[in-house]
Amino acid sequence: MSEIKIPTVADMQSKGETPEILFWVGCAGSFDDRYKRVTLAFTKILNHLGVNFAVLGPEESCTGDPARRAGNEFLFQMQAMSNIQLLDGYGIKKIVTACPHCFNTIKNEYPDLGGNYDVVHHTSFLQGLLDEGKLKVAGGDYKGKKITYHDSCYLGRSNGIYEAPRELLQSLDADLVEMKRCKTNGLCCGAGGGQMFKDAEPGNKEVNIERTEEALSTGAKVIASACPFCMTMMSDGVKNKEKEEEVIVKDIAEIIEESLD
Repeated sequence: MSEIKIPTVADMQSKGETPEILFWVGCAGSFDDRYKRVTLAFTKILNHLGVNFAVLGPEESCTGDPARRAGNEFLFQMQAMSNIQLLDGYGIKKIVTACPHCFNTIKNEYPDLGGNYDVVHHTSFLQGLLDEGKLKVAGGDYKGKKITYHDSCYLGRSNGIYEAPRELLQSLDADLVEMKRCKTNGLCCGAGGGQMFKDAEPGNKEVNIERTEEALSTGAKVIASACPFCMTMMSDGVKNKEKEEEVIVKDIAEIIEESLD
């Protein structure tokens, strides 16, 4: 495998260059062992296609999404202002991220604080490259395989992105099967709105178990997601049902990277 190149914005600036795209990695993509593999897969795709990109590296910090969802508005604004100052200082115009929470916050909430950027989720970015003919995929292991896609709330209902992830999966000639609740009627994985970081509310079933049951009932062998929160919740659900030998949970970037032509 060829060497993976991940330039930082600071390194590029020291040479008088600015990346066309900033890849915003996010906390999960940086620190969560499972989601680091998604960061790596997406980086390999960018390298493979010769995309001019860079990351902030150690200068990147949390967007403030969890703080705001949990009700700490002061902390959110501190984190957001610090990030906006950094991004503007580097002259960043376009941002791509694999986290719908980062995507939603930078795209829809930073403008209120003066941070205006062209923000794209990695599934929309990859779909654009597919449409342009730059991204070429072969079905490989996924051809004809039953795959179900779980809609992230922050991608779907918050931002109306339903088709990009599905078009990427269909480009593999996979058998895309929908869950009972999908698209505008999708069911949350149970981690949004700060729930990821607190105990569950009283009830007789965890939300992620309910959602995993819906995914398993489709007969799919792959549960595709496009969000670190969703990936954690669906993976935990599959483990709870003791189905991890039969059903895998993968990010769309991982599936596409494995299928590059």
